[in-house]
Amino acid sequence: MSIQLFYHPTLQLDSTNCFFDKEESQHIVKVLRKKAGDILHITNGKGLLFEAKLDFATPKQCEVSILKCTPQLPRPYYLHLVVAPTKMNERYEWFLEKATEIGVDEVTPIICEHSERTSIKVERFEKILLSAMKQSLQCYLPKLNAPIASAQFFKTMLTDSSAKYIAHCQENEKRLLSRALKPFPERITVLIGPEGDFSTNEINTALQQAFVPISLGDTRLRTETAAIVACHTVAVINELTSISST
Repeated sequence: MSIQLFYHPTLQLDSTNCFFDKEESQHIVKVLRKKAGDILHITNGKGLLFEAKLDFATPKQCEVSILKCTPQLPRPYYLHLVVAPTKMNERYEWFLEKATEIGVDEVTPIICEHSERTSIKVERFEKILLSAMKQSLQCYLPKLNAPIASAQFFKTMLTDSSAKYIAHCQENEKRLLSRALKPFPERITVLIGPEGDFSTNEINTALQQAFVPISLGDTRLRTETAAIVACHTVAVINELTSISST
């Protein structure tokens, strides 16, 4: 039987029990057909994995007692993807789901000078991140930041010490991300622009702040595809580095 991961944000290392709300309880009882005595696996989204026994199970409320708590190690790198909202919300939602499955720690929707969409559905996006975390059996819930204008974002990055990269389409000198990445452990920030690309002003500002201009391949990619390629590249390079160092 495959493992089903549940989410309860208030659980702590020393928690002994918890209650699930009506929505999650209905899923546990009506959909998964769980009953008293069954074992559940729960995460708090902050790196803790709990094994718990279902003591009380009704569609309105479920109660479990914690049997064991196992801290899970985080990835050896911290990836922050700064991605402009796409014209179609569904494409951004797809990016959020796949990036969570592959491995991302933080996402910031950046509103650029060429952005066609300037607002997002925060609650909807948070649900997608949560669902993807549970589906991929991970114990760290990616952080979703509020949308931020590019000018304001660059101000926040003035004192940022992460390895910073910007993917753009202008014919400037760029390095493949796979070759530009430094070995982990490290914090990594990757900027992906809107359908109309970053403006020349935004690119120049990024370069002035030591962002490394990067390419993600020979073809022009959609915003959400570029973000996934960047996410996967970071994961693979770090995995290969980890293997070669052992």
